[in-house]
Amino acid sequence: MSKILVTGAAGFIGFHLCQRLLTRGDQVIGLDNLNDYYDVSLKQSRLAKLQDQERFQFYRLDLQDRDAIAQLFAEQQFDKVVNLAAQAGVRYSLKNPHAYVDSNLVGFVNILEGCRHSGVKHLVFASSSSVYGANTRMPFSTHHNVDHPVSLYAATKKANELMAHTYSHLYGLPTTGLRFFTVYGPWGRPDMSLFLFTKAILSGQPIDVFNYGKMQRDFTYIDDIVEGVVRVIDHIPQGNPNWSGDAPDPASSKAPYKIYNIGNNNPVELMHFIEILESCLGKKAEKNLLPMQPGDVPTTYADVDDLARDVGFRPSTAIEVGIERFVSWYRAYYKV
Repeated sequence: MSKILVTGAAGFIGFHLCQRLLTRGDQVIGLDNLNDYYDVSLKQSRLAKLQDQERFQFYRLDLQDRDAIAQLFAEQQFDKVVNLAAQAGVRYSLKNPHAYVDSNLVGFVNILEGCRHSGVKHLVFASSSSVYGANTRMPFSTHHNVDHPVSLYAATKKANELMAHTYSHLYGLPTTGLRFFTVYGPWGRPDMSLFLFTKAILSGQPIDVFNYGKMQRDFTYIDDIVEGVVRVIDHIPQGNPNWSGDAPDPASSKAPYKIYNIGNNNPVELMHFIEILESCLGKKAEKNLLPMQPGDVPTTYADVDDLARDVGFRPSTAIEVGIERFVSWYRAYYKV
């Protein structure tokens, strides 16, 4: 049994991860600030399910509260840390850039310092497929250079990878970054397309379809994400003995540092995604076809060969199965 800190525990991925870790017998300390970026009652409902379990303990804290985070690490002496807390959302980063600096940069350095000073054995942290930015070579590989982000959100996630590597190099802290690709499923985020579309279609409202429906996304079901995260938690990175500064591999290092993609390895066009949702709901959508939004990218597509090689897992849940499960949860939760 490990004592594991999960930040963002009341969030979509954090909630599912905490449940999975508790099921397998770990002691889980959850941290969240329960901010109002989206419906707080949904976060509270997730949290209520976790607080029913005896090996779960919750702290309502902000990552940027340096003294409180330092005190938490000193008191608890975590074995491992999974940092999922962040200000999420590409489009919102155009409206409120300071929220991303406070949470994703200031908050993350506080996590790194906590890990460093309390001897944490492994820090796993959420990066994002958005770091691929202006890259067009498909599928996106962690061995590709990612120096051209197209949103501040993406830039903060790339910065997290750089900051983690620095701590791995300087202090020998094992760190693993996970680039998540468009996560969806039950208890999902209300600002994401599946949630927005479902709510609008059921209430007879039109949906906004960007890039005229020609966007492609590597939609990844939540259970696949969590399986990947759990396996990575247990797979503490070693330095890569073949790493060379003459031809530096962005996905590894001489330090104990690694980056993985977790994606479905199967991009789906947005229009097809909507068709599957319409079928599950038994109702057609009225569509507002719109141009692509600033900060968005036309396609995401994950190369997950490294994940499969190192931890023996490759996401595989079909989009038809995942959407149907989301719709069943949505109807039950909102009683529609």
